[in-house]
Formats: sequence, C-alpha cells, structure tokens
Amino acid sequence: MSKAIITCALTGVLTDPREHPVPVTPEELAASAHEAWDAGAACMHVHFRQQGAGRGHLPSWDPALAVEIAEAIRGACPGVILNFTTGTVGRDQSGPIACIRAGRPEIAACNAGSLNYLKTRSGGGWAWPPMLFDNPVEKVAEIVAAMNEVGTRPEFECFDTGIVRSVGMFAEVGMVSRPQVNLVMGVASGMPADVALLDVLVRYLPAGATWQATLIGRTEIWPVHARVAELGGHLRTGVEDTFYMPDGARAPGNGALVGALARIAHEAGRGVASADEARAIWGLA
Repeated sequence: MSKAIITCALTGVLTDPREHPVPVTPEELAASAHEAWDAGAACMHVHFRQQGAGRGHLPSWDPALAVEIAEAIRGACPGVILNFTTGTVGRDQSGPIACIRAGRPEIAACNAGSLNYLKTRSGGGWAWPPMLFDNPVEKVAEIVAAMNEVGTRPEFECFDTGIVRSVGMFAEVGMVSRPQVNLVMGVASGMPADVALLDVLVRYLPAGATWQATLIGRTEIWPVHARVAELGGHLRTGVEDTFYMPDGARAPGNGALVGALARIAHEAGRGVASADEARAIWGLA
C-alpha cells in the first residue's frame, strides 16, 4: 500500500470559537496548520469564517479573506496542499466559486449529492430545524467546471451510499476522470462511522478512485480510522470532525489529532506521505 496522506480539517463551520478550540483568523489558522503540518498533515481543508468579535461561528465567502487565509497557511507550511470548502445550501454557488478562482487551491471539496441534514436531541425534538443540503447534478457540474478553470481537483464528499455510487456515474458521463472520493461518516442522518459499513463501501468506489474517510464523532471514530488505514485509504482529522483523542480526552488542537492519526497509519504498516508524495498519489503533480 502507498503511504497514507493525512488531511487536517482545520476549523469547520458554525462551531462557536468561544466554546471550542477552533481557529478563525488567518493568523490562528496559520498557527494551527503549522502544528498539523509538523505532526504529519500534508493537506489542509479550509473553511472561511466571518472575522470580528461574536461573528467567528458564521461562514464567509469573501474571496479576499480566502486569499489572505490561503497565503497565511502557505507561508506557515511551505509546500502544503490546500483544500477549500465549497458547500452551500441552495443553488447559489457564486461565493465558493469566487473563492476558488481567487485562492486557486489544488483541491476543493465537492458535495456529490443531496442529504436531509437532521439531528435530534436526547429528550426528543430536533436539534435544529430539518433542512435539505441540496446538491443536484447541475449544481455539482457547475462547481466542477469552475474548478477545472483554475486546475483545482474536486474531492467528492459522499454522505451516503447512493452518493458514492453517483460519483461513479459522474465519471461514466465524463464529468470527471479518476475521481477522488471522501467517505463522510458520522453525520446523524448520513452514513454512520461503522467499521462494518466501511468494509462494504469500499466495494462501491469508482474504478481507479483514490479515497479517504472523514469520521465525525468521539472515541467511536478511531477504530474506523484504523480500518481505513488497513484498507489503503487516506486519512483525515481535525477539530472540524472531532474534539476527542482516542483515549477520550479533549483534544488540545489540530496538531495532537494529526499526531494520533499518524500513529494509526504507522501501526497499519504505512508511512505518512509528504506533500510532494501526496501530490504524486493524488495525481496533482
């Protein structure tokens, strides 16, 4: 098996920085990325948040901010691969497209299908109003075309089994070649973070696809990370996905989470890929 590429999901969206250790400013993102880089992450998945007191839990699609953050991270981690978020609810993707064109990341997330985005509270009732995370084919095609304009590779985010299979269809009709797939497991209304399900999912990956898994949760995610490494997949962690170390302790930040994932890769008999090695594996070089 090839070396494992580790992606660090630096911050995510909506998590309140007053309650959790999520970086928000360009300086904070660069410092956190540097810790993750030193621990073994070759790629940084980046969300952009509004700047200023009391606004850091809200997303921003300001292309100038995207460029400022990208330059700060590249300066802190020379040679790093950047992966921009693009997810929006609704048909308007002008913000993500502007950020891709301005920041020119090597990779960008591409949500590959729609999902009822739901969560319940333990006492009954919804944690938030039920919503549709809508990603019809024409929306996917539009963002992929924008990525192609600047040489950005789409990473297809798959929240359910049918979405995994849809990526294969995107390849069949010529929307993409040699797709890069991210199995997103642990969203309450999507695929659970389950080793048994992972063993099934890999059978349905498009031919020739490279893949990784995003695992959202607490201590239950770490055995699934280990199985991803054993199966030859690539790895992702960060405070977007979890705040908990394998022993259940609260993670102090992204560097510690990446370090734990690097140990899992080595335990599976795989080295950890440098950024240049990651580019070769992903076909970016």
